[in-house]
Amino acid sequence: MKNKLSKLRSGQSILEYGILVAVISAAVVAMFVYFQRSVNSRLEDLRQEYSPQAKE
Repeated sequence: MKNKLSKLRSGQSILEYGILVAVISAAVVAMFVYFQRSVNSRLEDLRQEYSPQAKE
């Protein structure tokens, strides 16, 4: 009985770590998408500022 309970707790711990890794991974992906959009927007602003058409 004690050995079986120990295995269940071990499985629960593994599952909890798996869920934690999944949540952190999703957060990193969301941050990367936000960061990529921000960088692209800033580069587009710089391109428009320094393009030859803007100086006319």
